[in-house]
Amino acid sequence: MSRAQPIVIYPPGGDGGRRVRADDRFLGMAYGLLDVVEFLRLAGLEDVDDDWVRQSALIEWRGGGPDAWRE
Repeated sequence: MSRAQPIVIYPPGGDGGRRVRADDRFLGMAYGLLDVVEFLRLAGLEDVDDDWVRQSALIEWRGGGPDAWRE
């Protein structure tokens, strides 16, 4: 997975889900950190865990940080 653009986690929608995008690719709707971890693993980042997701400078959190899952 190249790093042309950061990983972007969009603001929560009405159902609490957040869109996850990496490298201009939609990875899925996350409803918690474990969903984000799984999407990133499927995209090729093998050593990702929830601590990495919380702290990584590669992730841009929009509309709240890693603990914001409800609109």
